[in-house]
Amino acid sequence: MEWFTADGYWMSRLILQRGLAALYLVAFLASALQFRALIGRHGMLPVPDHVARVPFRRAPSVFHAHYSDRFFAGCCWLGCAVALALLAGAGDLVPLWAAMLLWALPWALYLSIVNVGQTWYGFGWETLLLEVGFLAIWLGNDHVGPPIVVLFLLRWVLFRVEFGAGLIKIRGDACWRRLTCLDYHHETQPMPGPLSWFFHRMPKPLHRLEVAANHVTQLVVPVLLFTPQPVASIAAALMIATQLWLVLSGNFAWLNWVTIVLALAALDLAPLAGDRAQPPAPLWYEVVVLTVAATLVALSYRPARNLLARRQLMNFSFDPLHLVNTYGAFGSVNRIRLEVVLEGTEDPRPRQDAQWREYEFRGKPGDPRRWPRQFAPYHLRLDWLMWFAALSPAYARPWFGPLVERLLTGDRDTLRLLRRSPFPAEDPPGAVRALLYRYRFTTPAELRATGACWDRTYIREYWPPTRLEAGPPEP
Repeated sequence: MEWFTADGYWMSRLILQRGLAALYLVAFLASALQFRALIGRHGMLPVPDHVARVPFRRAPSVFHAHYSDRFFAGCCWLGCAVALALLAGAGDLVPLWAAMLLWALPWALYLSIVNVGQTWYGFGWETLLLEVGFLAIWLGNDHVGPPIVVLFLLRWVLFRVEFGAGLIKIRGDACWRRLTCLDYHHETQPMPGPLSWFFHRMPKPLHRLEVAANHVTQLVVPVLLFTPQPVASIAAALMIATQLWLVLSGNFAWLNWVTIVLALAALDLAPLAGDRAQPPAPLWYEVVVLTVAATLVALSYRPARNLLARRQLMNFSFDPLHLVNTYGAFGSVNRIRLEVVLEGTEDPRPRQDAQWREYEFRGKPGDPRRWPRQFAPYHLRLDWLMWFAALSPAYARPWFGPLVERLLTGDRDTLRLLRRSPFPAEDPPGAVRALLYRYRFTTPAELRATGACWDRTYIREYWPPTRLEAGPPEP
């Protein structure tokens, strides 16, 4: 069928696939380096306990068949190896059927990880990577032109990401309608970046312009993805520019980068790269791709209905394979920033004058003088959940007690997640506590006077002093 492929999009497909492979590499690397403390056999939320409670049909994963920390690590490093191979172009050096299997392997491996990752993997970009990764299986390689139907399904994902995020804002916090949300957001977002202080200190009229531009990009521009060229390419370029702005203003793991990768499906690079005639697609490939596409269109009913629903769900999967999902972010914006600060002391029965020393995290604010770092697209899972812990102690209850316990035992895997521990693993603290602070960005005058980008004010005790033999209390 001559209409089946779009040969002019060969360069768009090439960059899209390489970009997706790079994101797979980051995702698997983050899992390999962090899983032991988070979901390992002796982690805060162990995988064996989870698979004992949740049946395979609800969360398909290879770890239902077998789990050990060594096996999990092997799956992560295998995912890294396959992602590196795809990044280097291995998918174009093998037959079409082999390339499809090569793309299916990281998808299946990462699906297995996400489906046992529990709270640590409950982020929208995990599901988004899986949905885009599944579509990449059917995108073909150099032996065939990019299937038009898959390109449009990728645009459909991008539409849901942007339009869903736009709707959740308009329906949610009134500050989005008043164009005032960015008076707060750059300061209160989960993990600020090195430029967030400057974004926050921009004049308020520019913040209003930012919000207005965001509404246009998320509520108007996505519709143009399905129009003829060059309009669709202009829409995609506007989305890419918006995502790069977000990359500069904060740390959102690979959310912005996978959205940029998605936008390539609508970007016509033929005027720059030229057309390249591709061999005709084999019949078996056309049948398989069209069957998969029809299935995904049918499954899209629920996410499409969700966009129109009064109570719109945000970052929700309708099936255990995460094939077609709903997305959104920041339906409400915090006006103040709360941070949980963990401290330890050598005294197992601390008195009023006990010397408490602070644990330092890699990405989340701690020392007021320490400037935020850029970590995205790498995902610091513990740092992110510490932001949620400050907002809701009940949300953090399942894992915060185990975190304190592991600090008390000097667990090396947990300490590796931190930037610095005031106590070596071989000499852990006698007691650990957590305090709740309000953080705000300093003014330019305060920054010049103190050298600190943050100012913090003590609010209350978040977690009382805990000894190992006493057992962790509830927050």
